[in-house]
Amino acid sequence: MEKELLIPNDEYLKSGIHIGTKFKTKYMENFIYKTRPDGLSVLNVQQIDARIKVLISFMSNYAPEDIIVVARRENGWKPVQLFGELTGAKTYIGRYPPGILTNIQLRTFTEAKVLFVTDPWPDRNAVEDAIKMGIPVIALCDTNNQTNNIDLVVPGNNKGRKSLGLVFWLLTKGYLENRGMINKGGFTHTVDDFSDE
Repeated sequence: MEKELLIPNDEYLKSGIHIGTKFKTKYMENFIYKTRPDGLSVLNVQQIDARIKVLISFMSNYAPEDIIVVARRENGWKPVQLFGELTGAKTYIGRYPPGILTNIQLRTFTEAKVLFVTDPWPDRNAVEDAIKMGIPVIALCDTNNQTNNIDLVVPGNNKGRKSLGLVFWLLTKGYLENRGMINKGGFTHTVDDFSDE
């Protein structure tokens, strides 16, 4: 089982990517492996890995200029910014500027073909804009997220610095390799580059 995962199971566990919240929605039930005695829901690592593989192959169909990644929450800023720098994708950290996907009059208007948000709740304005424009929405969803209007749900702890770093490290590495922007094994950044202060 181990060798089928993108990285060893221990690496996933160390990042806390599987640790959910005390609140769980019906949308995320299928991804939950168990609820701990302290009430925290635990996500299924195999499903997380499988969805990250889907995420990488789906995103790899798009040129960097067609991708927008949004992170309102501060723990996502560093990994999202680094993903943008290394791939050339457009990123918005902090406040998402309203209308950039919908208002062609804006100087900042951006045509995109796919949107990836680190959390569909704080990033809901970007999600709403993408829906209006018919752009597929990918979201990193924790146990407490609602996933209606999300085209691809990637389960995972979307609040932790280490887990966000890991997701974006895997995505960046896979994306660059799949697009032929680097050779397989040519990715020199570490997970820590994406998650440490």
